[in-house]
Amino acid sequence: MTRLAAVAAAFLLTSSAFAHDLWIEPSTFHPRAGELVTASLRVGQKLHGEPLPRIPPLVDRFLLWRNGAEKPFVGRAGADPAGTTMVSDSGLQWIGYQSDPYPVTLEAQKFDDYLRDEGLERIVEARAKSGQSMTPGRERFYRCAKALLAADDKTSGTFDAPLGFTLELLPLKDPYTLKAGGSLPLSLLYRGQPIANILVVAMNRDDPEHPVRARTDAKGRVSLRLPRAGFWLIKAVHMQAAPAGAGVDWESWWASITFELPK
Repeated sequence: MTRLAAVAAAFLLTSSAFAHDLWIEPSTFHPRAGELVTASLRVGQKLHGEPLPRIPPLVDRFLLWRNGAEKPFVGRAGADPAGTTMVSDSGLQWIGYQSDPYPVTLEAQKFDDYLRDEGLERIVEARAKSGQSMTPGRERFYRCAKALLAADDKTSGTFDAPLGFTLELLPLKDPYTLKAGGSLPLSLLYRGQPIANILVVAMNRDDPEHPVRARTDAKGRVSLRLPRAGFWLIKAVHMQAAPAGAGVDWESWWASITFELPK
């Protein structure tokens, strides 16, 4: 194990980053065209997060996406913010971060508690049926996070096209045209296809104790009423059995989007 990989392992274990949400906090959601923007990665619960520095062994994709064109977020190992790039154009664009997998093992009760917290009761049932309820949960997890920017406060540009992440939340209405109290329709894709019966949770930074929750329908869609303006995190988790020989029993993908609902 390289020194950097060892640092990554120590961070993830000491911060319990696996069992928490990951989201992107840009230096601004409303940059000017030509402005440098930084992207901070945060891990935590209820929008109280710790910095996740840039750990190259964990970075699969880290980019700024606009209308199908991509440019990388660059940064040095160990840096927080984890990446920087220039916003060249006005309009809507996504910051995207997808991680490589990281394995973790939790004792049986903690694993089942986490599964229930994330709406993964079907995995609890699967473990019970296979006689694994009393065994530790061995998992490898992936992060699929995005943040929506509105450069120059323009709303031109594509916001509902997938970036190709393994698990991906797509707003079906531009969040920057939504008012507090309005409903945001979303689609959830797994490997490019709609996925049903997945819990989707929205949290506002000013009131994280009262999240908005709903499950995707048969077409992978959900609509969430967002009662407040300000910083929103919307998240979803999908888990399935790991392939044979993976060294773990389960794989999970954690999708998130962040944006600022206008006042």
